Amino acid sequence: MAGRKKHDTSPVRRRNKIAGQFAARLIAMLQSPAFRILSGSAHRVLARIEIEHAHHGGVENGHLPVTFEDFCRYGIDRHSIAPAIRELCALGFLEVTEAGRAGNAEFRRPSMFRLTYVFTAAEPPTNDWRKVETIEAAQALAIAARRASSRQRDQQATPKLTVVR
Repeated sequence: MAGRKKHDTSPVRRRNKIAGQFAARLIAMLQSPAFRILSGSAHRVLARIEIEHAHHGGVENGHLPVTFEDFCRYGIDRHSIAPAIRELCALGFLEVTEAGRAGNAEFRRPSMFRLTYVFTAAEPPTNDWRKVETIEAAQALAIAARRASSRQRDQQATPKLTVVR
């Protein structure tokens, strides 16, 4: 007879053990329209923030510091970081809890992030990504979020001086 005997009381050997830390994602999230249209850089930004969450023992969600350099070292193109973060926020996967700033030594601060699908110390996950119900809505949100910075720069640009003769 193959396998275990009928009255065998020895411990069962599990074949699906995970040997190290992992980042759990709901299947519903993986199948959601918002997740399915994420850009490659948004996937990498999300993964880097999940790694930071693991480095903090899985207990500091909402206070996850990730620097611009951290994203670059992870392999994300410098010009893709800000649009990817805006895309993740617009689609409900991420919240920037504290905006960072560049500067010299004591003035420099990293951005702080919260993964919306992970528990915080005080609250359950908000799962904001569930609010995006269709692929079309997700695509519209993502495109608008990725383009937001260029529009803001265009609106804030100072007018060019013209020389009148």
